[in-house]
Amino acid sequence: MAPQLAWLGLGNMGRGMVKNIVEKGELSSPLIIFNRTTQRAIDLQAKLPEGKSTVAKTIDDAVTKSDIIFTCLGDDAAITDTIATAVQCDVKGKLFVDCSTVHPDTTNTLSKTIEAQGAQFVACPVFGAPAMAESGNLVCVLAGPASLVEKVKPYCKGVMGRANIDFSDQSPGRATLLKVIGNTFILNMVESLAEGHTVAEKSGLGNKNLHQFIETMFPGPYAAYSGRLTTGDYYKREEPLFGVDLARKDAGHALSLASACGSRMRAVEVADGHLADIQKHMGSKGDIAGIYGAVRQESGLKFENGE
Repeated sequence: MAPQLAWLGLGNMGRGMVKNIVEKGELSSPLIIFNRTTQRAIDLQAKLPEGKSTVAKTIDDAVTKSDIIFTCLGDDAAITDTIATAVQCDVKGKLFVDCSTVHPDTTNTLSKTIEAQGAQFVACPVFGAPAMAESGNLVCVLAGPASLVEKVKPYCKGVMGRANIDFSDQSPGRATLLKVIGNTFILNMVESLAEGHTVAEKSGLGNKNLHQFIETMFPGPYAAYSGRLTTGDYYKREEPLFGVDLARKDAGHALSLASACGSRMRAVEVADGHLADIQKHMGSKGDIAGIYGAVRQESGLKFENGE
């Protein structure tokens, strides 16, 4: 019989990952879902196949009834608080799998906290945007004891994701270390696109011409983000795809890690400055793609294009 699964945290990423576990994962009983705001869990349940999920109203309720507990929270404080609450009940023999993007020190501390209560832990941060979570095309990074990683893999490649990066028998913090460093590539990509499109507009080349080049030379994430910039999606969305507050959290972790090992990430420093500008202009509704608006502003253009 397949283990009983629970999922804690239904943000932009969590909702898509839950959808794929429910639709493609091997489950012997309904997936237990929990969110701090219960209504979000109820709304998601209504969109999932009937009888494939059940809503827990408390963390204790979800954890007590489950064998494997997936977590996906927005920041270090949220996942730390969630795990602190979870381990107050009897968790001996249970396996916790954290998909949050947090500092590697936080991941390693979570591992120790969980193991001290007789439970087990695997880190499983993921690469990919919410659309990739929805379509099951994430890249899952797994770290922890090999025997435990093997228990998690059936829910990764082919279910939540298109590929695994396997760090079996490595410290759980190695997975989130890769995730934090990897996210700087995304941040720097958006910064590069924002600067390129701004210069293309001001120099007379034009955004359409530059976008054609990007689609031809760099299909995939570059072209997708370029499209978000040129269409104004970076400021028109009601809910950000990659919120500016979370992006700054990731950038802060990266800069901290670099400083701790005697290095600098100058490109990240520049991009983080633009993220701060987005926060001033849009508050928590800002998106990482809003770097384009920040670069436009410092170049003498309006934050919003097409206006």
